[in-house]
Amino acid sequence: MGSRTGEDAEAPRDGSVPEASVIILAGGESRRLALDKALLVLNGEWLLARIVSTLAPLTDDLLVVANDTQHLGRLAARIVPDVYPGTGPLGGIYAGLRAMRYERGLVVACDMPLLNLGLLRYLIHVSCESEVVLPRIGDKTEPLHAVYTKTCLRAIEDSLKRGERRIIGFFPEVRVHYVEREEIEGFDPHHLSFFNINTREELALARQLSGHGDWD
Repeated sequence: MGSRTGEDAEAPRDGSVPEASVIILAGGESRRLALDKALLVLNGEWLLARIVSTLAPLTDDLLVVANDTQHLGRLAARIVPDVYPGTGPLGGIYAGLRAMRYERGLVVACDMPLLNLGLLRYLIHVSCESEVVLPRIGDKTEPLHAVYTKTCLRAIEDSLKRGERRIIGFFPEVRVHYVEREEIEGFDPHHLSFFNINTREELALARQLSGHGDWD
């Protein structure tokens, strides 16, 4: 059986999913890939535009955090610049949280072609009692496929000011909830939601996988 993807994925339907913004981090050039990830094309389709379209059903407040806005004006999203440029994904999360309209924001990276709406809705659904919600499989966590609330802003800013760029560096200061393997696999048995593109080989694999609606 394939993973449940797109609009057919199961998610709470009783109105219990809280309102959330969606934040896509579109950083600069990847050193290993030697390309700007925000401009990646898969099978003739601009990946970032595809991700924006995929996530649009989740919110009426969709943001892309990026400093180079020259090529992103065609996106159906608000473009938000970094507040602390050069501080990596943690700085991008900070900028997105500060700019979002809702109390909580779903954060993903711009190089994740196999996002699963059912799993993403579930992360938002279980975020009511926590300040960070993220998947965990064994000892591996996915902080760029996670929900953060505005109450994280002070802890993140403190981390940035002391030179701490690891996303998990501020976690001891906030309430964190981990979504575990069994919960994840109810939506995404092969964990393809977390697949991202860092190398030419992964780019080639993404082009292959993105042409299929089922990823067994």
